[in-house]
Amino acid sequence: MPTRAFSPLRRLLLGGLLASVASALLPWSSAVADDAKTLRIGYQKFNSINILKGSGALEKALAPQGVKVSWHEFAAGPQLLEALSTGAIDLGHAADAPSVFAQAAGKPVVYLAAEQPYPRGIGLVVREQDHIASVQDLKGKRVATGRGWNAQYLLAVALQQAGLSYQDITPAYVNNAADAVAALQSGSVQASTLWDPFLAAAEQQPGLKNLRDGSGLSNNRTFYLSTAAFADQHRELLKTFFSELAKVSQWANAKPAEVASLLAPQLGISANVLEVASERRNYNAVAITPQIVAEQQKLADTFQGLGLIPHKLSVADAVYPTAVLP
Repeated sequence: MPTRAFSPLRRLLLGGLLASVASALLPWSSAVADDAKTLRIGYQKFNSINILKGSGALEKALAPQGVKVSWHEFAAGPQLLEALSTGAIDLGHAADAPSVFAQAAGKPVVYLAAEQPYPRGIGLVVREQDHIASVQDLKGKRVATGRGWNAQYLLAVALQQAGLSYQDITPAYVNNAADAVAALQSGSVQASTLWDPFLAAAEQQPGLKNLRDGSGLSNNRTFYLSTAAFADQHRELLKTFFSELAKVSQWANAKPAEVASLLAPQLGISANVLEVASERRNYNAVAITPQIVAEQQKLADTFQGLGLIPHKLSVADAVYPTAVLP
């Protein structure tokens, strides 16, 4: 397959790698931030926080209080949650699986809110030339995925639904979407787990196909997280954040094409790709309900059963007890 066919995806993935480098510098850069006057927010490409950043609305809302906003991009949820747990940022978002792994690792992060289900935003991508027609065909194959990724959970439950186990494939663990796609392109793996917008970009590349998305298997929720210490001291600040987030989320759900146009210059990816990803997403943030806790608990129990989480954990213990949504 010609390498140039992947150029839009490569540009997006390169941005993710640069974000990884930038996030590694956060412990030093955060030292100069005045915590009382600057709200430090971590985000990933293509999310409601990313849209809020692009709108400038939060800065306007916090200006009368003398509070500034600094934005810190991360390649994936695990890196963002590591920065949150070390105090490099105050607030951020991550998918379901990285959130559970952070709790299992003893990181002091708490759930503040969740987004609506987004099952079509994760997928198992294969090359057409490998003639893999179903999840059953992955038996004995190498699959690129990341430890604690939301798409790793999809892989686990998709195999289970197909009558296979995680031990029936050989996981090739990578650190970011760029490595996952590179492994698939090179033929060193026969499938890769991806999430939007990387998934949407891959779906539009000749020779690639989405073998299975999360429909019926995983709700693939995004969670908004902080630390209990920060939330206890800054509840009103968090309410302002979620109030502005709700406004841009409502706009984003109604105007996916405009969302794509807003984010395309930031992400360096085609607006057509972003529009596809945006159309299948619901950005609205909601309170953490018992049903959502149960979803997360099932995910945690699944990873424990695979031996990837060493001990039983209670997701409910990591839910912040006070409402911060407006």
